[in-house]
Amino acid sequence: MSKETTQPKLKHELGLLDGTMLVAGSMIGSGIFIVSADITRNVGSAGWLIAVWLITGFMTLTAALSYGELSAMFPKAGGQYIYLKESYNKLIAFLYGWSFFAVIQTGTIAAVGVAFSKFASYLYKPLSEDNILYTIGSLKISAAQIVAIILIFLLTFINTKGVKGGKVIQTTFTLTKLLSLFGLIIFGFLAFKSDIWTANWTNAWDMHKLAKDGTTTNYTMSAALGAIAIAMVGSIFSSDAWNNVTFIAGEMKNPKRDVALSLFFGTMIVTIIYVSANVVYTGVLSLHDIVNADKDRVAVAASHVIFGNIGTLIIAVMIMISTFGCNNGLILAGSRVYYSMAKDGLFFKRTGTLNKNGVPEFGLWIQAVVASLLCLSGSYGKLLDMISFVVVVFYILTIIGIYILRAKRPDAERPYKAFGYPVLPAIYILMGLAFCTLLLIYEREYTLYGLGIVLIGIPIYYISQRNVTNEDKPEVLS
Repeated sequence: MSKETTQPKLKHELGLLDGTMLVAGSMIGSGIFIVSADITRNVGSAGWLIAVWLITGFMTLTAALSYGELSAMFPKAGGQYIYLKESYNKLIAFLYGWSFFAVIQTGTIAAVGVAFSKFASYLYKPLSEDNILYTIGSLKISAAQIVAIILIFLLTFINTKGVKGGKVIQTTFTLTKLLSLFGLIIFGFLAFKSDIWTANWTNAWDMHKLAKDGTTTNYTMSAALGAIAIAMVGSIFSSDAWNNVTFIAGEMKNPKRDVALSLFFGTMIVTIIYVSANVVYTGVLSLHDIVNADKDRVAVAASHVIFGNIGTLIIAVMIMISTFGCNNGLILAGSRVYYSMAKDGLFFKRTGTLNKNGVPEFGLWIQAVVASLLCLSGSYGKLLDMISFVVVVFYILTIIGIYILRAKRPDAERPYKAFGYPVLPAIYILMGLAFCTLLLIYEREYTLYGLGIVLIGIPIYYISQRNVTNEDKPEVLS
């Protein structure tokens, strides 16, 4: 007597709250606590600091509202990878998936993991990045890197046990850090110093480069635009990963409705928090203090003013909670992209299978290995410098895909349509193109490096296709 066997399937266990918490939790990592120092050095004024975050928030919300149409049309695991495949072809989709695996997701996981360790050292100093445990040639391995790897493997292990465990961690930690951030903002407003606020906002729209020693350098008009683009690298990185909820659409209970709503609510909440937090920074810290914050930890400096000596410990715990929840969301969502690629024969074959808990376990582990190698190499910082360029390029292509699909499939079911179409998506495309063009002009080294990583995927794709027959599916990297 034979037993009928069935393949495990993705489990529909995520609701609107879970999706919203994944969006917000994946977006809020360590960036909001750090990058405002570099932004201020580039724009030199309180007004333009806030403007950079507002521009980024507008772009993020516009993109999220546009993605709502695509998520409702294709409520499947894989999200943006699926949208690019349906709009263009497998090559474009593969280039996104390749970049996602090589740098976008894994590099972010590595950076967030090390950020967790760095702030954990406020509680226990031996965990510091300055505590070198091993030296292998020119490679130095610190305690912070080891802790980051342990964190990545722990969260990966938890997520192999099913989406429910990852969901609980994501919702719990995201709600905790949202409440903590709102608390920091409220107490920050109460601690406003009128003399600092007045000084920071007196010439709020006087843009210039502001050095740590207080010297300023004026910009020409074109250089000012370049400075805004360079400043936005930090804010866009801090606001990225909002699209992670589209990767787990296959596990949402009502993906045609809840993915779009999760995108809107999650990005709106985070945008409000980010802008408010930066207003607090300008109300309790002088511009000089912002640009000179120790290791760019602006939130630590602000928290010290707001809460006194215990402020450093408060912000350290907040960032540990924030980065823990952020990495959980990144790890949970990322493997679903590799799963969808494998289903199309464009990734390791084993990545397209689910374990008994209904999750792509192999994809989770290879993601953990690559992220851990990036932690050890110490190169994740440089990789992240080009992430903003690469992700915006693919966001632009994906949003152009809305216009392509409207033309190719005018009668397709669209439970939700892009808000403000065709104007708002077009505005995002123009802003994104301006951002990428300015980076190519003023930050060429990093952007060309990022573009190079994307283009490396082209020969990989075609080499893998050489021996493909009509009966065989391609198995890139298998």
